[in-house]
Amino acid sequence: MRVSTPVSAASIETAPARSAEAVVPAPTTSLGAGLLTVYRAQLSRVRVSRVPLLFVAVFQSVGIMILMRGVVDTGSDTAREAVVAGSSVLVVAFVALNLLAQHFGNLRAANALDYYLTLPVRPAAVVLGMAAAYASFTLPGTVATAVIGALMFQLPLANLWVLLLVVPLSGAALAGIGAVFGLLAPRPELATLLGQLGMSAALLLGVLPEDRMPELIVVARDLLPSSYGVDAFIASYGDPDWAAVGGNLAVCAAVGVVMLSLATWSFRRGTRA
Repeated sequence: MRVSTPVSAASIETAPARSAEAVVPAPTTSLGAGLLTVYRAQLSRVRVSRVPLLFVAVFQSVGIMILMRGVVDTGSDTAREAVVAGSSVLVVAFVALNLLAQHFGNLRAANALDYYLTLPVRPAAVVLGMAAAYASFTLPGTVATAVIGALMFQLPLANLWVLLLVVPLSGAALAGIGAVFGLLAPRPELATLLGQLGMSAALLLGVLPEDRMPELIVVARDLLPSSYGVDAFIASYGDPDWAAVGGNLAVCAAVGVVMLSLATWSFRRGTRA
């Protein structure tokens, strides 16, 4: 025999209020706290594959320097510095531009971006955290490439600390471009293609000495953000031109701010689509 439990009017009135309270979202965290949370989570994810990725990036850059050794005039300091600086920054381009474009493209194709909408973090924190995670672990590979190149081309190692500024600022600009490629590309295959084309541009325009390029190619080089990181590193060799170092790094920082802001807008657009 079933016994029904009486339901009071008061309990009926309070039930919707309780359920409404249960679905109130958590308050959004500050930009800094959200960025740090996403950065740590992505860094632990990237850490799993960082050794093979760094090996590929460094092996690629060192191989390019070996090939360029037989092409450039080893007696020209400018040519040697351009090859070593360009090959070092290429490690950043391989990871921050190429791999990040693939990562965001795959997330968008799998509708995985919606997951981040459930978190109490700002879209800017998601983009910045992912970009920082991919760009930050390129520093060991960049330093290793610069050291190998300096020994190979008989260049000084005194101002190698400049890479501590070149890597994050160049990485921010390139990571912003890679994120935009991945978030705006309609298919992940297209995001991969755009990332690879961008890395090819960083290779061709960043490694070759500027004085050996036709005028039209020099204009294209000036439009590539990573070339300013290369020029900053070149200016630190020999008798350093610190004004040129600071000016080129300032351009990298400005482009990084613009591209990461555009990537944040692209993230919002991708999650609404």
